Amino acid sequence: MSDFHKRRVVMVDTQVRPSDVTKYPIINAMLDVPREDFVPDDLREAAYADAPVTLAPGRVLMEARTFAKMLDAISVGPDELVLDLGTGYGYGAAVLAKIADFVVALEEDETLSAEAEARLGEAEIDNVAVMTGPLVEGAAKHGPYDVVFIEGAVEQIPDAIGEQLREGGRIVAIFAEGNLGVVRLGQKIDGVLNWRFEFNGTAPVLPGFSKATEFAL
Repeated sequence: MSDFHKRRVVMVDTQVRPSDVTKYPIINAMLDVPREDFVPDDLREAAYADAPVTLAPGRVLMEARTFAKMLDAISVGPDELVLDLGTGYGYGAAVLAKIADFVVALEEDETLSAEAEARLGEAEIDNVAVMTGPLVEGAAKHGPYDVVFIEGAVEQIPDAIGEQLREGGRIVAIFAEGNLGVVRLGQKIDGVLNWRFEFNGTAPVLPGFSKATEFAL
């Protein structure tokens, strides 16, 4: 067992399982995907710390606990199509690909997108398509999606994203509220997203997902 594999087991045993994430597909996928391969090369040693890993200015790989609890909340099935918004270096897409049928991984930062494509290719994960484009626009041509997984915080979600979710589909996101954040799960019922609170969590707000600042003269 390699040192990184040992760290992966420890991560699951100390960060994931104690957070009441026990679904076998999630545990299996997080044990299987080498997290150290989806961070900047000089941060491989930090991949299993109980903290976010910086990928680029204002962009992080979420800590394992928050990511796993979001996966648990949205409960992806083996026949489902997933839109992974803000894929970064592709870790979330790699894990989702072990659980779902197919993943469309969207990234607007061209450097991050290239890293994701390269690293997913090296990992021989062939049921992920990496797309480059504005996160707030989603990837409508590949939808509608069963699941939208947002890898970062939002202050608001554009209608375009909700429109790409099929009826009955689910979306999970961290909503930034001041210095705090809450993870909410939304389900599309009669064309409308119905949200419920899941747990507290934080991450940087993704590009384009901030509320427009209102200026008063």
